[in-house]
Amino acid sequence: MTLNLFGHDSPRLDLPDAEVQYFESVDLGITHDDLLEQLIAEVPWEQRTITVWGKTYPQPRLIAWYGDPGCGYTYSGIQLSPLPWTELLTEVKLAVEKTVGSPFNSALLNLYRNHRDSMGFHSDNEPELGPNPIIASLSLGAERVFTLKHRSKTVPSTRLTLGSGTVLLMAGETQRYWVHGINKQTKPCGPRVNITFRRILT
Repeated sequence: MTLNLFGHDSPRLDLPDAEVQYFESVDLGITHDDLLEQLIAEVPWEQRTITVWGKTYPQPRLIAWYGDPGCGYTYSGIQLSPLPWTELLTEVKLAVEKTVGSPFNSALLNLYRNHRDSMGFHSDNEPELGPNPIIASLSLGAERVFTLKHRSKTVPSTRLTLGSGTVLLMAGETQRYWVHGINKQTKPCGPRVNITFRRILT
């Protein structure tokens, strides 16, 4: 199932076992293009490795982890210590918090350099996020298709095209029942930065 979100009259999406809201545009106090350019240039991006079934691979994207002191994060065997918030990221965080009505103390930044970069299907269900994580995902740059798959085979997958400046909020039991990811695509595209704001329970 592919949802056309343009002009969506309600922020909440009708998905079973999930609390997902879509915000078409967020006022960040800066143009999306300028923000994208600054983040690509200024963030100390890293390419980490992950181990899957005993084999180690470089992640097909670049990442950076920012947060309050003590907000470490571990996923897929990768241990991350937070970089201190920059003035720019603090302003973006405040704008997203105002939009979705929830506070955050950390953020995982992902840089998809082109159409070959991707993210495998997963749930953000690490213990430090708590039983019902609230995650706000801000997209900047090239449109990419975000796919949600229910753990039950009886529920159809949902595909969302996320454009620049959109925010997708996942809350409640979404991470328990759904996995999500971004596949590689055959059509070339420019870079995309995704900022997933989270709350680490310290």
